[in-house]
Amino acid sequence: MAKILVVDDEADLEALVKQKFRRKIRENVYEFVFAQNGEEALQKVSEHPDLDIVLSDINMPVMDGLTLLSRLPEANPVLKAVVVSAYGDMQNIRTAMNRGAFDFVCKPVDFDDLDLTMEKTINYVKQLHETMQAIKENNILKMYVDANVLNFMSHKEFESTLLKNELMDATVMFIDVCGFTKITEHVPANNVVNLLNGLFDKIVKEIIAQDGHVDKFMGDAVMAVYRGDYHLDRAIDTALAIRTELAKMDPVSAGDKTFKAEISIGINSGEMVSGNIGSASLKRLDYTVIGDSVNVAQRLQSVAKAGQILITEDVHEKIKESFKSEINGEFTLKNKEKPVVTYAVIE
Repeated sequence: MAKILVVDDEADLEALVKQKFRRKIRENVYEFVFAQNGEEALQKVSEHPDLDIVLSDINMPVMDGLTLLSRLPEANPVLKAVVVSAYGDMQNIRTAMNRGAFDFVCKPVDFDDLDLTMEKTINYVKQLHETMQAIKENNILKMYVDANVLNFMSHKEFESTLLKNELMDATVMFIDVCGFTKITEHVPANNVVNLLNGLFDKIVKEIIAQDGHVDKFMGDAVMAVYRGDYHLDRAIDTALAIRTELAKMDPVSAGDKTFKAEISIGINSGEMVSGNIGSASLKRLDYTVIGDSVNVAQRLQSVAKAGQILITEDVHEKIKESFKSEINGEFTLKNKEKPVVTYAVIE
């Protein structure tokens, strides 16, 4: 149902409108609200935020229709007005259109023509609402979906290439918030979520600052991927910055215990496959990276202690001139036949 505000000081107009549109009123196609001047119309706009269009005369006491037109965008930016007036000279028409009128209908009113004009205006307003809703939904989508996925969706051929993948050289980093599981036993769930989101926000800001992208959140852990020039250096710079930033945070009280935010990080670099992993039939896909390099990074994080940033010996050789690291020992990582020599990044 469309809600329409009629603004006119003619005493018999309300009865005439209700008579001419009685069938559509009865069928809940139109609902009318009436005002006798521009000032009263603005009050009605405030009282009825769901108004779709305004039908307004020009010559009225207190506030004329042209002044009302200039005030409507502030009162309701989506609301559109049709001027219905006997002053149909070119000057008034141009002034009305320049002040935002959607259309102009001359008196005496041809109600069939007015009805068509109203339908056209209502459809336009409906499109505006749909566009605004789409923008809101798109902004929400951006909060849940990685930017690489959104960019991929903009390609014309994306539907036909959903399950194709790309072999690339990149760096992957896993960041785990240490000891966070214990705090959930002592803190209400809502407080836990707020605390974790606050930590994630600090972590993500550092990832973005180094042109990395968040691949996914996994409970109290974050997976990030770096591509392009100096991707390994940028990942390590991120890890050091996160560690420094979290060290500045005050401990959080959890009942009779305190929680100091610390992270353990695993970083690895090399070949990996990037693409949509999942089932097209189920319509569930995850745009991510997979491969042995990714697995090693995750397992390095799993053996890292609080505050440690672990890398492999190969990665150490690549970055030893730019960063300081020290040997951390050998570990037998899951699904790896030989022990892996690890180094801890210091600075």
